[in-house]
Amino acid sequence: MHNNAQKAYANAAKTTVSPRGREGQLLIKAANKLTNIRDNFKQVSRADMNEALTFNRKLWTVFSSSVSSAENPLPLPIKNNIASLAVFIFKHQLSFMAKPEPSKLDSLININRDIASGLFAKPT
Repeated sequence: MHNNAQKAYANAAKTTVSPRGREGQLLIKAANKLTNIRDNFKQVSRADMNEALTFNRKLWTVFSSSVSSAENPLPLPIKNNIASLAVFIFKHQLSFMAKPEPSKLDSLININRDIASGLFAKPT
């Protein structure tokens, strides 16, 4: 019974999170997946590595597509910064895939965590 209540609360919490909060959660999820790959590099399967990279790429594809939309209300400099970050992330992931080295994931992890932190901050 207690477990069902926890699941119900978790599901309700997912639906009541603000869009900024949800984006932050997804960035943290991506960062955690990449951190797991980095920290357990020798034990992680290629399939797990590909899944983590695909998740991160899809997330950043959504972000870059969203900011390129004319309906997006963000100021142009912020849109440009997000688009530039997405390009950096895509290139960096390709570099990692060509020559996998755990340290190459550090910048991807840090970017995701830093942006998530900003999304979780209360707007002023």
